[in-house]
Amino acid sequence: MSYPKVLRVQQNFDSAHVADIPRKVSEEISKLGLSSRLKAGQTVAVTAGSRGVANIAVIIRAVVDELKNLDVRPFIIPAMGSHGGGTAEGQKGVLEHYGITEASMGVPIRATMETTQIGETAQGIPVFFDNHALEADHVVVVNRIKPHTDFDGDIESGLCKMMAIGLGKHTGAIHYHRANIKYGYYTVITNVARVVRQNCRILFGLGIVENAYDETAALEAMLTPEIEACEKRLLAIAKANLARIPFDQGDVLVVDEMGKNISGAGMDTNVIGRNVSQRERPPIKPSFTRIFVRDLSDESYGNATGIGLADLVSRRLVNKIDLKPTYINAITSTNIEAARIPITFDTDREAIETAFSTCGNSAEACRMIWIKNTLKLDQFIATEALMDEIGSQPQLEVLEHLGELPFDADGNLAGLL
Repeated sequence: MSYPKVLRVQQNFDSAHVADIPRKVSEEISKLGLSSRLKAGQTVAVTAGSRGVANIAVIIRAVVDELKNLDVRPFIIPAMGSHGGGTAEGQKGVLEHYGITEASMGVPIRATMETTQIGETAQGIPVFFDNHALEADHVVVVNRIKPHTDFDGDIESGLCKMMAIGLGKHTGAIHYHRANIKYGYYTVITNVARVVRQNCRILFGLGIVENAYDETAALEAMLTPEIEACEKRLLAIAKANLARIPFDQGDVLVVDEMGKNISGAGMDTNVIGRNVSQRERPPIKPSFTRIFVRDLSDESYGNATGIGLADLVSRRLVNKIDLKPTYINAITSTNIEAARIPITFDTDREAIETAFSTCGNSAEACRMIWIKNTLKLDQFIATEALMDEIGSQPQLEVLEHLGELPFDADGNLAGLL
């Protein structure tokens, strides 16, 4: 088979970001006037999630330090639903990988999967809450606000979701995901979060927004009554910042790596144009006929949830899969199709040739995009068939012509990204 010639393309985004994160966190918390709400020596649980949030260790440490300055006793709790294999030690291990340890944070980390039911929603959905958080005098919710991978709304993935699924742990996640089938994600997340705010001692929320370069673009602290309104406003900013593939249609998408640290769905569905759940959202752009995923990130710890979004995968990816956390995650979310393993190839060359031969276009005319992952889209590889569209978009720049699609001696794609 002859292979198309490819180009290295630069995509330029707004690069505005927070230069001094600890200082910004201090300013945001200071504006809340917490002194009158706190008593010396009170305990404050600070949430830390499982997503690959930029600068998360720096942000959490800054929150902890500000709380210490207010003469209270903060501690950190993993708030990540069923992730980390659905165990307390597994969730603590996820935080450790992100640099969040008792030594680096200077406070205890208290991990448990035990929860207590603290109420129910108007729909009759039981609401659960992490026992360590429930025992604390106050809770601070910290999370990135971004578009969700499975549904659209004015509240998607952020502080409300953290209060619902994150602090609901595995038990809560099971109940809420099942309820999603009947009521939809938006209704469940927002209603559960309201019950949490009404019945638990949420002190404040800290919303994080990232830019398209995976950098911290905004940090905003808000008191509990303001969380829903602030999250809606910050989500609009996050959606405007989201890095996307700048074409509506393509024949083949090649992704170097997927993983839970990259997206809750392994690959951001807003980027690849495919949904894990077919219940919530109609087809979105871009549209690719074939998607080939080459590897699983080490930071995913074998969790390959979302692999079912691909059409073709490599043997090295499949060999890295830990079925236990993958199945726990897929079953808990009720999206078991997300754990389906696609057709598997020993070499990239075999996978690419199969993608070309089944995409409905010739290899020479194939509209192919090759990305590192769905977070990093400032540079990508494209075939020359996309040259006209690249030239029509001012944010795109061809950096170099690379010749034919390159393979090494083992039949795998040479590392260009």
